[in-house]
Amino acid sequence: MSEQSRGLNVATYRRLALGFAIAGAVIALDQWVKWWVVTVVMQPPQVIEVTDFLNLVITWNHGISFGLFAGEARTMPIILIGVAAAVVVMLVLWLIRADRMVAALWLGLVIGGAVGNVVDRVRIGAVADFIDVHLGDWHWPAFNVADSAITIGVMLIVIDGLFSRRDLS
Repeated sequence: MSEQSRGLNVATYRRLALGFAIAGAVIALDQWVKWWVVTVVMQPPQVIEVTDFLNLVITWNHGISFGLFAGEARTMPIILIGVAAAVVVMLVLWLIRADRMVAALWLGLVIGGAVGNVVDRVRIGAVADFIDVHLGDWHWPAFNVADSAITIGVMLIVIDGLFSRRDLS
């Protein structure tokens, strides 16, 4: 029986290890930064101007991206945790089937970001957001390290899909 027919091969294990290492690093960094901002920097809660376009603030997102569905039923956190868990399972399956190390990079970023925000929902019932990017009086919705990892990972997925050369036959 060949190595390939027995299941996962060495290259697959390496991609899984890289993807899970990146996800673990994102989760750890996200949770540490959130803890530091919530318990140290934002005591008392305030707006800290970092640059002309960047503030540190503290907001609690009870909804999904950009605060959507924040005012929905009390079951919304449970629904969001379930949806995020399903997405993470699908991403892990994608990681198992990935054929390139670069895929482990972007999948690890997205998995880590999703899990980082789920940890907040399980522990607190909401996601701690604190990065406030703005242009004058126009503010982008506040976000965090996990959101940044998800965004970068998805951007890399799109770029990879648009520019990678693959045999489509």
